[in-house]
Amino acid sequence: MGTVAVIQMVSQSDVLANLARARGLLEQAAAGGAQLAVLPENFAAMGRRDLAVLGMAEVAGEGPLLPWLEAAARELGLWIVAGTLPLPPQGQRDGKPCACSLLFDSAGQVAARYDKLHLFDVEVADSRGSYRESDDFAHGEHLVLADTPVGRLGLTVCYDLRFAELYSALREAGAELISAPSAFTAVTGAAHWEVLVRARAIETQCYLLAANQGGQHPGPRETFGHSLIVDPWGQPLAREARGEAVLLAQIDRPAQAAIRQRMPVSAHRRLRPGAPQPLTKESS
Repeated sequence: MGTVAVIQMVSQSDVLANLARARGLLEQAAAGGAQLAVLPENFAAMGRRDLAVLGMAEVAGEGPLLPWLEAAARELGLWIVAGTLPLPPQGQRDGKPCACSLLFDSAGQVAARYDKLHLFDVEVADSRGSYRESDDFAHGEHLVLADTPVGRLGLTVCYDLRFAELYSALREAGAELISAPSAFTAVTGAAHWEVLVRARAIETQCYLLAANQGGQHPGPRETFGHSLIVDPWGQPLAREARGEAVLLAQIDRPAQAAIRQRMPVSAHRRLRPGAPQPLTKESS
């Protein structure tokens, strides 16, 4: 058994103010016994257009975010999924940043880095209307998993939730829990958020740690909230509608193993990479 925390925020454009709010929420998570905490997407800044500048400052050692995260993880004894940060692609010091989700261990060291695979380039019927993440971010390229004190963790971000094949691949690679830091819009969230989170948990028989933004932001932008921790049977263990919140739940790995034994979905899967392709009827 282990305890995890999902943190919901309403981040604004002021980085230092957001970090102060996040520190208080992480302290609540640690006081509640959490060993792993997940911050939401864009936890350190929402509504800013200077993301590449912020990212370059971080890799040059001149930004506040990475030192803050290292100190928070170490001082609180927490593993932290750091939502997303705008960092240049690995091995580079400039260029279009990735929406990067870093995993810090309890000693303050980076244990894994995931760059968001799927970017949100869509039209939404809200006050903003058009979202083009690819204008600001580069696509990631790789699946990422890491071993943590509460189980083998697969990392995903927000729009990734719509791509079931990513979650199936993480399950095939041994994921027991999956993080999904997010900033779902109010419109798309009301239509699809909980359905997607619970479906990904059911399909993979993993715990889903879905930390969303939940309120009004600069831009203008409104996010849906309703952060969730969902168990491998698809049942919500904790949720919060709007505003700031710290959700706590226990990870019961023996119960998860029993679910997987009774219903061995992974062993039954027939369509895998390299599997026979479906037949198509040739036109005459």
